[in-house]
Order: sequence, then structure tokens, then C-alpha cells
Amino acid sequence: MGAGFTVGPTGAGRRDQEECMAQIIAEVSRTFNEYLLLPNRTRTDCRPAAVDLRTPLVRHRAGEASAIELHAPFASAIMQAVSSPELAIALARNGGLSFIHHNQSIEEQAAAVRKVKNFKAGFVTSDTNVRPDDSLRDLVGLMGRTGHSTAAVTHDGSATGRLLGLVTSRDFHPQRHDLEGPVSGRMTAVSDLPHAGVDVTLSEANARLWEERLDCLPVLDDEGHLQHLVFRSDYADNKRFPNQVVDADKRLRVGAGVNTHDYRDRVPALLEAGADILCFDSSDGYSDWQAEALTWTKKHYPEIPIGGGNVVDGEAFTFLAEAGADFVKIGVGGGSICITRDQKGIGRGQASAVLDVAAARDAFLERTGDYVPLCSDGGLVEDYHVALALAMGADFVMMGRYFARFDQAPGAKIPTRDGFVKEYWGEGSNRARNWQRYGQGGQGLVFEEGVDGYVPYAGDLNEGLATTIAKIKSTMVSCGSVTLPEFQSSARLTLVSEQSLQESHASVALRDTSGTVA
Repeated sequence: MGAGFTVGPTGAGRRDQEECMAQIIAEVSRTFNEYLLLPNRTRTDCRPAAVDLRTPLVRHRAGEASAIELHAPFASAIMQAVSSPELAIALARNGGLSFIHHNQSIEEQAAAVRKVKNFKAGFVTSDTNVRPDDSLRDLVGLMGRTGHSTAAVTHDGSATGRLLGLVTSRDFHPQRHDLEGPVSGRMTAVSDLPHAGVDVTLSEANARLWEERLDCLPVLDDEGHLQHLVFRSDYADNKRFPNQVVDADKRLRVGAGVNTHDYRDRVPALLEAGADILCFDSSDGYSDWQAEALTWTKKHYPEIPIGGGNVVDGEAFTFLAEAGADFVKIGVGGGSICITRDQKGIGRGQASAVLDVAAARDAFLERTGDYVPLCSDGGLVEDYHVALALAMGADFVMMGRYFARFDQAPGAKIPTRDGFVKEYWGEGSNRARNWQRYGQGGQGLVFEEGVDGYVPYAGDLNEGLATTIAKIKSTMVSCGSVTLPEFQSSARLTLVSEQSLQESHASVALRDTSGTVA
């Protein structure tokens, strides 16, 4: 080692006071592939059905519950190719959370947030409203924009106007009925509609839906003004997806990404749209710009939780935690479409990064009494890598490639000779044109930090995520744990050699689907 280099512990160490030379961190940068979990004793009460995957999403005081919890430790990446409203809906139904990407206009991102928030609820504020003299053509266009098949007909076309009737997509056919005709000609008048008063409870409303065989129950005030709608489909949805992550009004939760450039305009618009949580998204979050943006947001909108990142060491975690971050994302250069390490030579193996930041998180908790959740973002190639990240101290994981494979992701599904694939591109690619995120100077990407490619198509998210969750629960059972805190406190990890990694894989000839030996 040359003169002037100082070897220090992970995430720490001191520069030689007499030499201006680089500091060398002694620890090897390691990936999840280099570790395995050792089984612990499995108790008789330790079964997959008993495993509870709830995990905190935002900062909270020691001994208190987090204001927002995930029911499954998964978030989707803040990427164009991943976090569409459709994927956000599917993931929230399964206990996780999506962050709608910010590489779009403020208006477009806010509209995507609204689409998720308006998907379902207990008492719904109607967003598909018409006047009685509006044309059926107007109604068709409105239904297309909102994605809803039931419209409230009010005297002024507002969500709280005096209710005159309801009209659904079953009440008319665009090719059978005159689309220039008025909505009033096809609606069911309020006099023929069962409805409830504002004192009705959600339980009572749901009971009426079933007892009276209704699809929708309007809730009106004493003057007949519409207050809410209650749908039978939402009740059925709750039963089908018991682990949904919802807010106090039974609406699905959704997050949104923000950058450090236009956050003063973007943050209030996203909050008005109903975003439950925000996250500053950067390939390198250890910066004064992000600290200033966090401080500004916490000052002006203290009610909204907001995460920070990305970081790879304890010093950077503490920097963002002290700036007010409500959770911190870990990972630089480990994503499957990320080439930041190739291009800039910065980053760290994801396993080393998670272990180091988790130690800093625990020290911050001891010092301040605040628990700041950690998100492991990147480097998760296999399902078991998720279990390793959680065991090492992450509270939840964020994935891009994993979710980009599913039907609900926005990438096109393309047939190939070997089967279907889905488009997947990085935020640092020319296709994404997310130059603000990477801060290379100028008004465009000078060089790419991500690639544009494909991932194998994996079908429906509901089925794919269920399989991954089943594997994680089985791993936890083998490690003698039924909760994530128990898993983290008792997990034992061992480093693996190249030979032991090879030993992990099947070593027999495999049959193909035709029955011949491959």
C-alpha cells in the first residue's frame, strides 16, 4: 500500500493528517451471493401460516408503532418501466407499496397518484360526475379518463351536487344508443335508487349492499346532496386481498418520487393528489442538495413522511437521518440495469452496504430514540436475496427488474423465439432521459448510467409475488422466526466460497417438458 493511504473500519476511518491521499476501507465489498443463512431451531409454533411480515415504513420513536406499516416488505422502484398506477394498485393490494416515478410532468404524476387513490375505498368521493343534459358521448369520454363504469348525475356535475341519478356502462351501448342524447335519458333516477344518510356506518352500508342486492349505495345529506358512494366491488376486493395497505378512508396507499430540482412545486401537488409518502430519488443521496430538500419539506409539510437516498455507508445514513429522512434507501450501482459502477467507479456490494447502514441505524436509534427504517434497493437477483437483505437489517426492499416482469408493469410485452419478454430500461438510460436525477451537468445525459433491455415475462403480479412471499416465510421458519424483528435478531449468516456456491445448484441432468433427458 502506498504512502498516505489509511486503512479504516467500514464507513469510518481517518485520513492521514499529513497526506492528501485516498482512504482505503479494509472490508471487502460483498454481495448477497456471498452469504447463506444457517438454519436455527424451528419451534412447533413456527409455521408459514404464523409468519407476520408487517414492517415499519416510516420513522417512529422506540417502542411505538410506525404511522405507516407495510404488510409485506416490498416496494417497487421509482422508475418509468416499473411503477405505473396499475402496478401500484396490485402491489398495495398485496401488502406492499409503489412509488410513482417523477420522470414526467407534475400534472401527469399527480394524475397517476389520484388514479391509485380513487381505485377503491370505503366511502368513495365520486370522481365520475355529469350533469343530466350532458351527452352520452361526454360520459363515454369521462369514463375512459377515470376508468370507472359508474357515474353520478348531479344538478351541477360536481361530486357534491344534488343527486339526480346514477348511470353505469350497463345502461347504454355506444353502438346502440344515440351518443348525442342526454345522460338523463339512460340514468336511473334518484327516486328509484336506494340510498343512505350521512350517519350510516361502513358496516351498515356493506350489509345493505348485500341484503338489497345493490352494486352501489349513494350516501346523501338531508338536502339530497351527494356525499359518498359505497360499492359492493370494494367489499369483495377487501375479502380477496386481506393484507391490503390502506389509509384511514380504506383507500390504497401509494407513494411518489421527487427530485431535488422542482420539489417546491412537485411536493404540494402530490400531497393535494393524495400521496401517502414521498421519497427523494437520487443515484447518490449523500449530498447537500438532498439535505436541503429534506429540511425544506419537513419544515413546510411536516405531516407527510419522506424518504431519502441512496447511500452505501453509515456516515451517509446518519447525514440523511439528521436531515429529517423518514426512511433511507440503500444501494448504488447494484441494480440489474444500472452501470453506474462501470461508468463512474462508485458504489458498494449490496450486502456490505446493508450491514454497514443497519449498524449506523441501530446506533442512531440508541443515540436519539428514533428508529429510521431501511430500504434495500438493488442487488436482489434471486428470491432468497430478499430474505438475506431482511436478515441483515433492511426493513423492506425496493425492486425494479422483479416487478418489471409482470403484466401490471408499463413495459411492452414482446414475443420472442424463446417466449415472451417485457421491456425494461433504467432511469440512467437515454430512453428515460432522466438527466436531472444524475446531475451530470448540461441539459441532457452526457453519458448513460443505465441500459435499455428486456426481462423474461412473468405473468400476473398477484401470483408471482405470492410465490416469493411463500419462499420468504419458509426461510424464516427454517431460521426459527415468525416476525421480521425476530428474524433480524436471531439470523446467523455465513460467507460462502465459490465451491460452496456451485454446490448450491442442481448437478444432475434435467428432464425437459417432452420427457427427454436434457
